[in-house]
Amino acid sequence: MIITLNKAIGVLFLLTPLTHLHAQTKQLTIDSCYSMAKENYPLIKKQDLIAKSSQYSLENASKFYLPQLTVNGQATYQSQTISFSDALPSIPGISFPTIDKDQYKIQAELSQSIYDGGVTKHQKALIRANEQIQQQSLEVNLNTLKDRVTQIYFSVLLMNEQLKQNEIRKTDLQGALNKANAAFINGTGFRSNVDELKAAIINIDMTAITFRANRNAFMDMLALLIGRPVDESTILVLPEPLPVTPGISRPELKYFDLQKKSFDIQEQQLRSAYTPKLSAFVQGAYGRPTLNIIENKFGPWWIAGIRLNWSAGSLYSLKNNRHLLEINRQNVDTDKETFLFNTRLTLSQQNADIKKYSDLLEQDNAVAELLTAVVQSAKAQLDNGVITVHEYIAKLNEENLAKQARIVHNIQLLQAQYNFKNTSGN
Repeated sequence: MIITLNKAIGVLFLLTPLTHLHAQTKQLTIDSCYSMAKENYPLIKKQDLIAKSSQYSLENASKFYLPQLTVNGQATYQSQTISFSDALPSIPGISFPTIDKDQYKIQAELSQSIYDGGVTKHQKALIRANEQIQQQSLEVNLNTLKDRVTQIYFSVLLMNEQLKQNEIRKTDLQGALNKANAAFINGTGFRSNVDELKAAIINIDMTAITFRANRNAFMDMLALLIGRPVDESTILVLPEPLPVTPGISRPELKYFDLQKKSFDIQEQQLRSAYTPKLSAFVQGAYGRPTLNIIENKFGPWWIAGIRLNWSAGSLYSLKNNRHLLEINRQNVDTDKETFLFNTRLTLSQQNADIKKYSDLLEQDNAVAELLTAVVQSAKAQLDNGVITVHEYIAKLNEENLAKQARIVHNIQLLQAQYNFKNTSGN
């Protein structure tokens, strides 16, 4: 048992550094940043609120079919009542009752809807349609986060790539400095060569400070967006190039369609307004007089039956209401056409940017390849004393500028592709 326990502890100690190392190494992709930014954005809380609000409204609409209880009472005094002695001839031995002018009644009615003309059905359908519209409107707002994430994500990548290229340039200069310093110590070189190389390396370090400061600022913004820590140990994966996919599949299009669907439901509601309604009812009351008014005394009574209601009032405004709904549909169609027009315009510009950066990148590759060969030759010439350190640094700077331009254009090409993807929604 002791041996087994010792083995287990040993394995635990072996695994602990690996677990710690894994925890320190974080990888982020642009798609995972999209998802985390959406989950972290405060507006996402509205999804549950909209769903709960819709559920309560649906429950209220369903309660229309529950029995409805109403209670009312009244006490009245009237100037005149029925007089049987005046209406009927006098008969000896028979006296007719007199009905009091003060009358009292308290009444309760229990009614049950049998057919409401589709009012409840269409009301529920409209509640669901409005929930979908609100949720889709929320989705439209959340979709704009992708543009922010894209811009910041690629800004961090650009700083990372420029820092890498800066470090490569520093390594080349450090190698030249080591040789120049050795030559100076041996009396075959000049101190000015050493100083010039040292100055060039200091300039590289200063450039690196700027790159790191910019990168840290962008990482802080990305961390705020996604709600996760992002630091120098975080690896941002360089996205794969994307093909240009034609067509538009933005959440705004579904939003416009849902709006038009709600107008169809509202038109159906207009028909329900002039459809007859049928219900059953039971009335119970206590007062004076009762249904038997001749008795002229307090007592209970009840009535049960079926009630039919129909009102022609809605027919007066039916035509205009339909015209209003048609105008609303046309407004939505106009908004949709405008959105598609502007989106196509943006896609056209972004497609041109993709073509531009792709062409520039081809030229960058050719120039960088040529200047790399020039620097290699200059390095050999420097070692043989054919050119000066100043000339070598100039050649190295030209190569660095070409490679930095290639880095910028490569990141810009990827960003343009993802901008196109987000704009098209594909």
